[in-house]
Formats: sequence, C-alpha cells, structure tokens
Amino acid sequence: MTEQPFPTQRRHTLFFLDQIRDFSPVFLDTEVDASAIVVARERARRAGERRSVVAYVVHAAAGVLRKHPEANAAIQGRLNPVVATYDTVAAKVTLDKTLDGRRAVLATVIPGLESATLADVQAHLDRAIEADPDTGEEFAGIRALRRLPWQEALDRFRAAARLLDRRPEVTGTFSVTSLGHRAVDGFHSVGGTTITLGVGRITERPIARDGEVLIAPVMRLSLTFDHRVIDGAEAADVLTEIKDALEGYGG
Repeated sequence: MTEQPFPTQRRHTLFFLDQIRDFSPVFLDTEVDASAIVVARERARRAGERRSVVAYVVHAAAGVLRKHPEANAAIQGRLNPVVATYDTVAAKVTLDKTLDGRRAVLATVIPGLESATLADVQAHLDRAIEADPDTGEEFAGIRALRRLPWQEALDRFRAAARLLDRRPEVTGTFSVTSLGHRAVDGFHSVGGTTITLGVGRITERPIARDGEVLIAPVMRLSLTFDHRVIDGAEAADVLTEIKDALEGYGG
C-alpha cells in the first residue's frame, strides 16, 4: 500500500462536493430522438462549422429555462432559506482536462445565454476546450486555489458559493455534463445548480414513429433537480420541453 496527500489538482472537486451536501436531488431521464441533431451537425460540417452535441443541449436548455424562472434559480441557507431567480441564463459545462499532469474535471461558465446563438455557444466551448489549464486565463481561479493553504482555500470557496448574486458567473444557473464520447448511455449528476443535465451517447435504437418501428439515433438525457427549489412537475415540464427543442432542431 502507498499513501500520498490528496492531489491539489482535484482540490476544487472535493470543495464542491462539500458545498452540495445540502442538495436534495431527484432524478429524471428521457430518450431524445437525435435525428434532427445528427442532420444539423452534418449540415454544419459540410459548411465547415463545428457543432457539438453539448452545444445543442446548452442552447436548447437555455431557451427553455428562460420560460421557467423558478428553475433558473438558486437557494441559500437552511433555517431561513432564500431563493434567487435570475434574469440571465448561464450554463456551467464540465470539461475533461489535464491540470499540471493530472486528469481533472474543470468547468467553464457560458454567460448571457438568453440572447446567445448556437454559434455563440459553440465558440465559447471551443475556446474552453482549447485553453491550457496550466496557463489559460479561463482556469486562473483554479490555479490560484491550488496555491493557497488547504483551510484558506476551502473558506474562500465556501464564501464565493454563498453569494447568490454571483452564482450565474461562478456556477451558472444550470449545469450540463456529458459522457457521450464514451460507451455511456445515461447517468445522473449533481452540478450544484437547481437543474443539471446529463448527456449520454447517441446510438442507433429501434423507435416507434408514425405507427412504424424503425432504427434511429437516440440519446439518453437525464435531469437532476434540487427538490428544495422546485417540484417534480416543474422539472418534468423542463425536461420535456428540452427534449422537444432538441428533436425540432433545424440548423
């Protein structure tokens, strides 16, 4: 057996898990007929443009959450809880990165989604994917956290998380995480926001359409919601409307 200190590259993940202990998660999932997404991505590819599945999910979810302010919200406190709803929509998207030689989950927050186009979403994701965690400005906060003593870093993380007015820029108003690049059909995640979407892979499955059974690309989409903030009926509406938006994409 070997023992070693907890890696500082993953310190922020441990702090995040400490912060969401009060979260009251409930899990929903659905299947999305991804035919429209596949066609739209191919059309974009032929035009020389990149369109990731995550970009479609972020863009569709943002449009839905604009219509559901109760779900585009955050909560703070136990005995006298306060719920904040936001006029802006921002997505926290997790990224698989290597920080100082160690694989770690990092995140980028895409702001201003209430007015962003699909191309805007993709451009932000591309910048975050290409950014170097060891040098890029996008991840300067994580690097600064690593340099602090453990308790001071934890205190600063907790203090930032408690500021409801800063949630859109720090954690986003909803989260998206994807494992669809691997052989993962579906999973549930808690992203620290009232709504977290989990994106699985797109794979060929039999579906019923217009009274016939045929093979189509299908994607599992999960939604985890914080029951302290909204109830199941609201969450089910959000998930259904995101599914409908994804199945109706034309570009």
